[in-house]
Amino acid sequence: MSTTATRISHIGVVCVPVSDQDRAIEFYVDTLGFEKRADVPFGEGYRWVEVAPAGATTTIAIVPPPPGKPSGNVETGIGLHTADAEAVHAELKAAGVDVDDEISRMGDPVPPLFWLRDPDGNSLMVVEVR
Repeated sequence: MSTTATRISHIGVVCVPVSDQDRAIEFYVDTLGFEKRADVPFGEGYRWVEVAPAGATTTIAIVPPPPGKPSGNVETGIGLHTADAEAVHAELKAAGVDVDDEISRMGDPVPPLFWLRDPDGNSLMVVEVR
């Protein structure tokens, strides 16, 4: 294995497969409050849609799954940061978002966190950053 530094400098975009991009835009933009950064046609009948929290560098591409692959029910591994997990949990629950019943509080060094699911059942973690 080489010991040279990588030329990769950032995580730019992560893809989340969805069955309905318009419904996903409504969820990520209207419900979670993300910005829609891109919504452009590409290829044969596809749309490239990217969303992100205001000021974030990394975006989430909400795209149809590759041919023959299912959409939804993916554990995305995406962690969304917040300064107040309690408030975000309460707001999302009140908005009817599928969130865990309770915030996990495992103690140091694990921060308070909970999972939410988008309309396709894709899970994202909300983590309180101190």
